[in-house]
Amino acid sequence: MSARDDILARIHAALGTAPAEVTPGAAEVTPGGAEVTSGGAEVTPGGAEVTPGGGEVTSGGAEVTPGGAEVTPGGGEVTRPYRTTSGLAQDELVAMLVDRLEDYKASVEIVGRDGLVEAIRVRLDGKTFVAPAGLPSEWLHSSLAEHAVTDSREAPLGVDRLDALDAVVTSSAVSVAETGTIVLDGSPDQGRRAISLVPDHHVCVVPAETIVGLVPEGFARLDITRPLTLISGPSATSDIELERVEGVHGPRILDVLIVR
Repeated sequence: MSARDDILARIHAALGTAPAEVTPGAAEVTPGGAEVTSGGAEVTPGGAEVTPGGGEVTSGGAEVTPGGAEVTPGGGEVTRPYRTTSGLAQDELVAMLVDRLEDYKASVEIVGRDGLVEAIRVRLDGKTFVAPAGLPSEWLHSSLAEHAVTDSREAPLGVDRLDALDAVVTSSAVSVAETGTIVLDGSPDQGRRAISLVPDHHVCVVPAETIVGLVPEGFARLDITRPLTLISGPSATSDIELERVEGVHGPRILDVLIVR
């Protein structure tokens, strides 16, 4: 018995596992059914060869690295294609976004530009709320003025003040239909991240032309150096005993107004 065999035998004895079986061709078969060749490459039961460095060599000769990239025998890396555009029309994008947001328990309404002021008024009537300094003033009905406060980077409201307010109204930068995700990027009509996270009710305006199908399409429109807030429905978690708890990380109520 060689020193290697002796060491392996001791390891198997300590672990209570069976020693590997050596086939007549000098290939070693592990207990899991994978065959290790004399050169150290492991051949799985499905016929793929796994090199000592962890790369998997397919029956066609291409090596798939642990990270998932496929390397051909000539050394070139084969990249896996992925979708960068959905090819969906605007009506289809809107319908998909509505479906996803409603599945996340958000309230969604599609309104025309002439109906936006009234839609916002209905949702904020009688509530104290904050609006970013860059929100178009024509979006807010005159009857809401006495309950509104403005937040800006030059004159930011404190967390205690925001927490005392009932709601917030903002616009949005991009929305991804496939994932049901609305992205705020801190633009003047969206304001600081804090104002969309602290109040309990968020009224979010989504212009239809900012809706895209896929995540790559969405990030292609964004400046990733800006403070991005990704919203997929009202804040909720089921981390503790699978009990759904709302309002932990942000507003419990999300009203989305898609403007066409």
